[in-house]
Amino acid sequence: MAEFNKLAQAFEYYFQCAPDVMTRAPGRVNLIGEHTDYNQGFVFPAAINFGTDVAVGRRDDRIISAVAMDYSGATSYFSMDDIRFDQAQPWSNYVRGVLKVLSETYDFNGVNMIITGNVPQGAGLSSSASLEIAVLKAVASLYKLPLSGVEAALIGQRAENEFVGCSCGIMDQLISALGKAGNALLLDCQSLAYEYHPINPDYQVVIVNSNVKRGLVDSEYNLRREQCEEAASLLGVESLRAATMDQLYAGRERMSDPVFRRARHVISENDRTLAMGRALEESDYRIVSQLMAESHRSMREDFEITIEPVDTLVAIIDEVIGTQGGVRMTGGGFGGCVVALVPKELVPSVENAVSVEYHARTGIRESLYICTAEQGAFSETSLDENC
Repeated sequence: MAEFNKLAQAFEYYFQCAPDVMTRAPGRVNLIGEHTDYNQGFVFPAAINFGTDVAVGRRDDRIISAVAMDYSGATSYFSMDDIRFDQAQPWSNYVRGVLKVLSETYDFNGVNMIITGNVPQGAGLSSSASLEIAVLKAVASLYKLPLSGVEAALIGQRAENEFVGCSCGIMDQLISALGKAGNALLLDCQSLAYEYHPINPDYQVVIVNSNVKRGLVDSEYNLRREQCEEAASLLGVESLRAATMDQLYAGRERMSDPVFRRARHVISENDRTLAMGRALEESDYRIVSQLMAESHRSMREDFEITIEPVDTLVAIIDEVIGTQGGVRMTGGGFGGCVVALVPKELVPSVENAVSVEYHARTGIRESLYICTAEQGAFSETSLDENC
């Protein structure tokens, strides 16, 4: 692929030899299943055609030399025997974290590494998980480590939780590792069982960033999580995954109204996510439209995580596609992106409507990405003479 040719040239520029392995890992978008992951529920992401590329070469010592092309060639240089958090270069902590966790299970030597990517930063498309999985895939391929996709995802999640300090779920890393071209992945966050469901090739995934910075997401995310845990406790279940709507309504009097509505979102969202799998299998986009609309309404009214510009984007796109496709907010909320499944012939109309109407109604300029569902992380061995 052309990106790998440029990556190999950059590696040779920095390290004066050809790379041994080049790897790509995609970002992702979640089609449905929001705030269900930490409730042990179901999510439905797809890997997208934006990702992180990593080229690596062997070293004879224990040193990691990592170059970030997208940060003006900034280099992080550290020993595998002394991996510490780097305040000065935050990007390097994703590299440091996954290698630290990987080294607890596998033995490998030092690595020369160059990194670049095109996952839009701050758009909620999981650039961090893409980086983590790309690094893990590259090093595992380089040293022939028997690392499975699920194991890589768990290592990436642990590195982000414990080393970087972000309490993410498993979805982002798993879809980056295990995505399948033309498909979305229905993931059970409790068992890590997963199955693929096809996206009709006559449809495209359209992602629109509202460009509203998600300023409240940390505190509000933690509050929503606490409210879900409170609801589960009051219902006598380990997590809301185990609760039914009948149980919820039977226990309503024991809950505050916000806690009840948070739980109602999670329980109903799990049902919608499972129904989405059936709808995609049958290519029934009228049902897809209904499920995504109900998901957005639930996030707006029960989970209370949408904001007016995001609701406006959903309304603009819905006016164009109607029941021929689906649209909803995606991600943590309080800003960020909407995702739409759009018939290819309507994509130009969606682009035009969003370009004209969104700024007119909100005064904000959006960023729009036309995406396809792509395969997960893969690597390519260099045929050139290496170091």
